[in-house]
Amino acid sequence: MTVLGIETSCDETAAAVVCGPQDRRILSNTIRSQIAEHTQFGGVVPEIAARAHIDILDRIIAEAMHDAGCGWEDIDAVAATAGPGLIGGVIVGFMTAKAVAMAAGKPIVGVNHLEGHALTARLTDDLNFPFLLLLVSGGHSQFLLVRGVGDYERLGTTIDDAIGEAFDKTAKLLGLPYPGGPQVEKMAARGDVTRFRLPRPLLDRPGLDMSFAGLKTALRTQAKKLEPVDDQTVADLCAAFQRSVSDVLAARTRSALELFRERHADAEPVIVVAGGVAANQEIRQSLQSAAADAGARFVAPPMNLCTDNAAMIAWAGIERLRQGPIDDRSLSPRPRWPLDSQSAGVLGAGRKGAKV
Repeated sequence: MTVLGIETSCDETAAAVVCGPQDRRILSNTIRSQIAEHTQFGGVVPEIAARAHIDILDRIIAEAMHDAGCGWEDIDAVAATAGPGLIGGVIVGFMTAKAVAMAAGKPIVGVNHLEGHALTARLTDDLNFPFLLLLVSGGHSQFLLVRGVGDYERLGTTIDDAIGEAFDKTAKLLGLPYPGGPQVEKMAARGDVTRFRLPRPLLDRPGLDMSFAGLKTALRTQAKKLEPVDDQTVADLCAAFQRSVSDVLAARTRSALELFRERHADAEPVIVVAGGVAANQEIRQSLQSAAADAGARFVAPPMNLCTDNAAMIAWAGIERLRQGPIDDRSLSPRPRWPLDSQSAGVLGAGRKGAKV
């Protein structure tokens, strides 16, 4: 199958063409970031993001088709993010996908954005089920047991801020420019990680839940004590913050792998990390070390497939289509869509076996 994927859940406008499932190839993967539109506001403004998607999505789709060397006769289906995300952007992308699919006479697949992240490792590494997933992004931080397409169990999550959100808020507290996560990582590389000792929240408690709001508060308290802070102090605080997050994730990963072995003693222990925060090198290395300590395989997609992209949406569409015919033209976009909910695998009543 050859599928056109469309992704507009936040501030990246993206389209891609992917082949699969046997011959797994990304024929094109076009992404246009909106950093310039949101920089002056220090974060993503939903209405501005939606308008930016409207302005450029048709050109991005045309570019992805051109780069793939495909005409509409070569496309078997259109897959698009139907949620979760900023609802304005989701509406723009999914309704555009519906129009394109209808005009071209192709089936439309509504994809859970989080499932796109969850299944990316099967595109890049031909991974078998089951496996353990750590999803870390601006809006989500959770451990999931991935048993199959549409079959997910949430094992632990953040009880407050997502990791990406905590990075962005930390950057703002320290006066770093938008986007904050990469700026914190950049400053941390110049910092003294031993100067400040920040907490490792919830590690004294059992389970796999995480918390990062208190860590952010502890950093702010340290910064206020030293105001005005110089560049070296900012770098040292960033280093301490990043190390604390890395330690929490590594500890929880070791516990998650123990639980995975209990649940699936006959399966190869595998931890997959996905989402934008997976692009952070220290976090990635700490997770890799934790997996090695536990005797488990570590899988992380390439950097360009960690952040939001349409190749993962196209691939998730292929994974859905291989289970049977689908046509989601009657579906509506949604701002919230937990991956482990009963509706994560079935967007509409009677979806399985629906006529294309």
